[in-house]
Amino acid sequence: MTDSNGTAPASEKGVPPPQATAILHRTSWKPPVAVSAQGIYVTLDDGRVLVDAVGGTAVACIGNGHPAVQQAIKEQVDKLAYVYNMQLSNEPAEKLAKILIDSGKGAFELCGFFSGGSESMEGAIKLARQYWYERKQPQRKNLISRHLSYHGNTVTILSLSGRPARREPYEDILQHENVHKVSPAYAKRFQRPDESEKQYVERLRQELEDKFLELGPDTVIGFVAETVVGATTGAVAAPKGYFKAMKSVCRKYGALLILDEVMCGMGRMGTTHAWESFGDNEPPDIQAVAKGLGGGYASIGAVLMSKEIADGILDKNGFWKHGHTYMVCPHRGYLVVSGVSDVSTQAHPMSCAAAVAVQKVVQTENLLENGRQTGEYLGSLLRERLQSAGAVAQPFVFDVRGGGSFWAVEFDINSPSVKKVDLKGKQFAIIVQARCMDKGLIVMGMTGGANIKGTEGDHIVFAPAYNITRKEVERIVDIFVEAVEEVLMELF
Repeated sequence: MTDSNGTAPASEKGVPPPQATAILHRTSWKPPVAVSAQGIYVTLDDGRVLVDAVGGTAVACIGNGHPAVQQAIKEQVDKLAYVYNMQLSNEPAEKLAKILIDSGKGAFELCGFFSGGSESMEGAIKLARQYWYERKQPQRKNLISRHLSYHGNTVTILSLSGRPARREPYEDILQHENVHKVSPAYAKRFQRPDESEKQYVERLRQELEDKFLELGPDTVIGFVAETVVGATTGAVAAPKGYFKAMKSVCRKYGALLILDEVMCGMGRMGTTHAWESFGDNEPPDIQAVAKGLGGGYASIGAVLMSKEIADGILDKNGFWKHGHTYMVCPHRGYLVVSGVSDVSTQAHPMSCAAAVAVQKVVQTENLLENGRQTGEYLGSLLRERLQSAGAVAQPFVFDVRGGGSFWAVEFDINSPSVKKVDLKGKQFAIIVQARCMDKGLIVMGMTGGANIKGTEGDHIVFAPAYNITRKEVERIVDIFVEAVEEVLMELF
C-alpha cells in the first residue's frame, strides 16, 4: 500500500498495525521514530541504525551533527532568537544575504528569506507578478510551467506543478485560468527517434513560443522550471541548449525566466547553482532555493532576484508586498547589503545562523568538489552493478542518470521485452524502497514519472550528503543492489 505521494511502509508485505500517535502523518502507517543521527547514519528508537542515502529529501547536504553548525546555533540562541522582519534586521540574515548574492557572481542583486521551498516558490511567483504590476503591465497574469514538474504544496504552487498524483485530490480548487503547461524536457522518454538533440530542443522552444502566442505574449509573467527535475521524474536534466532556448523566448516577449532550484540547488549538482552546470550557465531573473541552504539544521528557503527585478520593485513601490512571520522582505530605508545602498534584508536569526554555518562548511571543507567526485563514483557503481551484461536487474533498468550529489535509477518493469513479473498490484519502486529500509538503507522510491498522465514509471532517487566517503558510497550501492535483486528474484 502506498500513499498519493508514492511512499511506502517499512515492510512491503503490508501496512503495519496502527500504533499510538497524536500526529496526522503523511503516510498510512506510523513511520519509525528517529532518536539521533550522526553524518548519514540515523538511529531509531528500537536501536536500528539506517544509512540515509537521500538526505531526507535532498536536504541533509552535510549530514547530521556537524559541530560547526551545532555551535553556531547554540551561540545564536544565546544572543538573539527572534525579531520581526518588518521592525528589525539581524546579523545572521545580513551575512547569509551577502553569501547568496556573492554566489551568483553578478547574477543576483537582492534576496528574501522564507521558511522552506513551497513558501519560496510562492514568494517567487508573487515577486514576479508585483514586478509587472509596478512596471504598469498588470495584464501580465499568466504563468507557463511544465508537465511532470513539482514546485511545492501550497494551493497556488501545486497549481504550477505538473505532478498528477499530488494534484489529484485538490484539482477542483487549483488555479487553472492563469497557469499553463508545456512539455517536459525529458529526452530519454520524449525525444523522437528521428530527432537530434538540437532538433528536440528546437521543438520544445517552438512549443513554448506557440504557448506565448496562444495566450498573448504581453500577458505572460514568465516561464517556470526546475533546472534539474527532482523527485517527480528523478534527477532529469534538460538537454544541452534547452535553457538558452527557453530564455530566448522569454527575452523575445519580455517575460521572466524563473528557476526552481529548491531541490537541485545550493550545491546538489556539484555547483552552487544548478544552472551553472546543468542550465547552460544561463542565470534566471528569479530563483528559489531551500533544501541545501540550511541542510536540515533549520527550516529556511530563499528567493534570489536580478538587479532588474530588484530595481523594478524598489524604484516604484519601495518594498515587497509579501511576507510571513518568519520571512524577509527587502525594502528602502535601513542598511547596506551586498553593496546595494539603502536596502535591508531580514529573516529568522536562528535559521539564518544555521544556514550561514552550513554554507561555510560547504566552502571551507571543499564539499562541492567532494560531492562531484563521490557522486560520479556513485553513478559509475550503479551502472556497473545494475546495467552490466549478466546483471540480474539489467533487463529492467531503463536509465541511470544524475550529476553531482543527485542520482536516480529508473526501472521499466512492464516493458514487452523483459520477463514478466507479478507485482500483485503494488509498485516496484515502492517495494524496493521498503526492502531497502528493511536492510537499513533510506532511499526515495517514486512512481508516475514516465508519462504525462503520471500512471507509469518507477524510479529510485539518491541524494547523499556532499561529505559522503567512497566507502559509504560502496555500502549504499551494495545494499541497494542486493535489495533490487532480491525483489526481482521473488517476483519471478
